[in-house]
Amino acid sequence: MRIKTFQLGELNSNCYLVETAPARCVAIDIGGSPRILLEYMRMQKLRLTKILLTHGHFDHMGGAEEVRAATGAEIYVHESDAPMLTSSSASLHSSMSIMPFKAVTDYTAVRGDCYINDGDCSFRVLHTPGHTHGSVCYITGDVMFSGDTLFCCSVGRTDFPGGDAHCMQNSMKLLRELDGDYKVCPGHGETTTLDYERLNNPFMR
Repeated sequence: MRIKTFQLGELNSNCYLVETAPARCVAIDIGGSPRILLEYMRMQKLRLTKILLTHGHFDHMGGAEEVRAATGAEIYVHESDAPMLTSSSASLHSSMSIMPFKAVTDYTAVRGDCYINDGDCSFRVLHTPGHTHGSVCYITGDVMFSGDTLFCCSVGRTDFPGGDAHCMQNSMKLLRELDGDYKVCPGHGETTTLDYERLNNPFMR
C-alpha cells in the first residue's frame, strides 16, 4: 500500500492518495487545488475510485466535487456531516474562504463501525465526534487517517459550530484504547504514531 501526501487548498490541509491495487487509488479528503491531484493521477496512470471525507469542513471537501466530476469517484461522508457538503455556512466556507463554494450532492452517507472496501484494502470507519458531529477516522492496515480528530500532540478544535469538547474527550478514549499501534496521518501537520500520542498527547491522558 503506497500513500502519497498533498497539501491542498487555502489551509494546506493534508490529502492522502492511497493505492489500493495496481493503477487504482482512494483519496482521503480533498480540500482544494483539485488540478494538482488530477494531474498527478494522470501522470501516474491511476484511477480514482473513492473519496473518503473525514468531516464536512470546506478545507477537507472543497475540491471533492471537481475531482468526482472528473473521475467518477464515489464520495463517502458520515451521515451527521452530510448536510455540510451543500452548505457554505455549515462547512465554514462562507466565513473562512475566498474561493467559490462547490457543493457536493452526489455522495454516500455512512455510519461508524463499518467498512469501505476498495481493491486490496478495507477501510474501517470509526466515528470520532468532537471536531464536528460526524468526524471519523479511517483505518486500513497499520495506518490511521485521523482528519481533524487527532494531531501530533494535539486534537482538533471544538469551538466551531458542531464541536463538542466532551465528545472529543470520549473520542480520544476510544482511540487510546484501540489495540496495537498505528501510523497516524492527520488532516493538518506531520504524521505521528498512536503509541507516541498515548505517551505524549495531553488530550489522551
